[in-house]
Amino acid sequence: MLDKDGEQHQSAGQRDFCGVCGGALWMWDPTWPDLVHPNAGAIDTPLPPPPANVHASLDSKASWVRMEGKEGDERYDTFPDYSLAEWHEKHAPPRADEVATGPDKADTEPAAPR
Repeated sequence: MLDKDGEQHQSAGQRDFCGVCGGALWMWDPTWPDLVHPNAGAIDTPLPPPPANVHASLDSKASWVRMEGKEGDERYDTFPDYSLAEWHEKHAPPRADEVATGPDKADTEPAAPR
């Protein structure tokens, strides 16, 4: 990997691959020890559509890559100034226990921590 100054270094990230086909499964990095990043191709269950899309690292995309997405999608030449966890926190729909069923319940029962 090259850092911002052009210095080369080895990633501290650990990656795991399928023993049958060699496909990438996930990545973990000690920089973010609470996170495991699954490879999208390893997810074999239906997922809900995302509430929004963010396009990052556009300054390093190949010239032949077409930009996809919707009008209004966030786009960044490098990375946004927030983490992936912060993005999910901002865009997460309310959980069932966070939705107040009436004014009395909203005042007496705080939402559980995420």
